Amino acid sequence: MQVGMTMPVMEPDLDAAVLRDWARVIDQGPFSSLSWGERIAFTNPDSLTLLGALAAWTARVRLVTTVVIPQLHDPVMLAKALATGDVLSGGRLTVGVGVGGRHEDYRAAGADPATQTMRGMAERVAIMQRVWAGEKVTDAVLPVGPVPVQPGGPPLLVGTIGPKTVRRAATWAQGLAGITMDVDVAKQNELFDVARQAWQQAGRTKPYLATSFWFALGERDRAREQVRRHLLRYLNWIPAEYVEAMTPTTGWAGDERDLVALLRRFEAVGADEVHLIPTSSDLDQLRRAADVAAEFSG
Repeated sequence: MQVGMTMPVMEPDLDAAVLRDWARVIDQGPFSSLSWGERIAFTNPDSLTLLGALAAWTARVRLVTTVVIPQLHDPVMLAKALATGDVLSGGRLTVGVGVGGRHEDYRAAGADPATQTMRGMAERVAIMQRVWAGEKVTDAVLPVGPVPVQPGGPPLLVGTIGPKTVRRAATWAQGLAGITMDVDVAKQNELFDVARQAWQQAGRTKPYLATSFWFALGERDRAREQVRRHLLRYLNWIPAEYVEAMTPTTGWAGDERDLVALLRRFEAVGADEVHLIPTSSDLDQLRRAADVAAEFSG
């Protein structure tokens, strides 16, 4: 199993120096991937602009969108932007896509909330794949480019926690880019089993099985408070009293030894990769997590 790291894009007071430092430390290893998520009505940087910067700031690590929401973009322009990212990164891009969980992002982007469905996402993914295959999707002299480095375009992962969505993605996705809110390994493995069965029924090879969870490293009570502060900020579309009720069991807090033990449990159920999601932009958290990831890099 591999261990990836998520950029702290949902933390406050970010600037180019913080983002660049994180990207470069992640790229030094031993992390397998560098990921970041998309929101519109929030303070995070734009995902596609950040992709270009991350491609320039890194040279080794795989870049993974977890996730970009196709319905918030024109699919042809999104395909062009992601193909550009694939070119700039030398073919290191993996695209995680999802329908998103916030109507406010759809409204802010001028997108139709009625398209916040698996069908709406799949229709746009199909257009993106046609662009990456070099098909002309309009009456033009040339097809939309650039041509991705990876034949057929970047690998696609579906970001979801729902079995129905997993089953419907088996025809076009290479695997999952999920999240476990309560870090329940057994429950995550149930979703992995759904994917395994769906991919088999679709006549495809084993799906790539990735999941993620929020983490904080340190003395347990202090680390748990760090997770709590992050969740109250990030989950701002949910009433604060509900978030407070979630904070004792959402995400993970503890020391390096306990984190290694938890990751070994994900490894035992067949996870191919776990993306750790930071709850602070402190580089010390990243460096401590790198020591944990080193246990899985051999």
